[in-house]
Amino acid sequence: MCTVTFIPLANKVIITSSRDVQNARLPAGEPSVHRLKGGLVIFPRDSQAGGTWFAVHENGTAVILLNGGWKNHASNPPYRKSRGLILLDLIAEEHVVETFKVLDLENIEPFTLVIWEEEKLYECRWDGAEKYCQQKEAVPHIWSSVTLYDEDVMASRIQWFQDWLSKHPLPSQQQVLDFHRFAGDGDQQNELLMNRDGIVSTVSITSASISQQLAEVCYLDVNVGRSSLTEFVFFKAIAVIS
Repeated sequence: MCTVTFIPLANKVIITSSRDVQNARLPAGEPSVHRLKGGLVIFPRDSQAGGTWFAVHENGTAVILLNGGWKNHASNPPYRKSRGLILLDLIAEEHVVETFKVLDLENIEPFTLVIWEEEKLYECRWDGAEKYCQQKEAVPHIWSSVTLYDEDVMASRIQWFQDWLSKHPLPSQQQVLDFHRFAGDGDQQNELLMNRDGIVSTVSITSASISQQLAEVCYLDVNVGRSSLTEFVFFKAIAVIS
């Protein structure tokens, strides 16, 4: 997994993730609020490993997971802990990015995190040997998992995203969800709502519209065609980019 987009607007940011996994994997639960040691967090829970790929904290921090670091890798289980549980460990901390920098990731499979924390956007990667963390400019971005998509496909997806943004410079959350559902060139193997011979496919889309007071979390279960919308009110007003 996955495909992730980040879109900043005048008074909010919209972060959206398409989850691409093996169809044999158990269905995940819809986003719900859980109390972790650092406060309340909303996330969809993976039914197999118990972790998640997308979480928003009541302090306004959001963390989204993509499999793989910089390039595709050969998976070599067993690993010490799932990447989805690592995400929950991180978002439970007051300072996610700083915690990532010091967290022991030995024998953890490579991953990439997109982090929205204190009005700043970060990209943090673990390649199995070293960590990389960079603050990104808070402008529209799209990421695709290196375990599923090669550089040519990633470049095509960036172009689809740019073309779509030129037509939707101030998109609604629904329009972003539609981009994740319909963007592509007819190649079902690599478009955003992907399907590779019924073995690996996009099983859900999760989106958070994060404003000063709350996150509106929309979840679409692609396999059953069911959607939900949850308003997650923050414990205090947060600042967003203006």
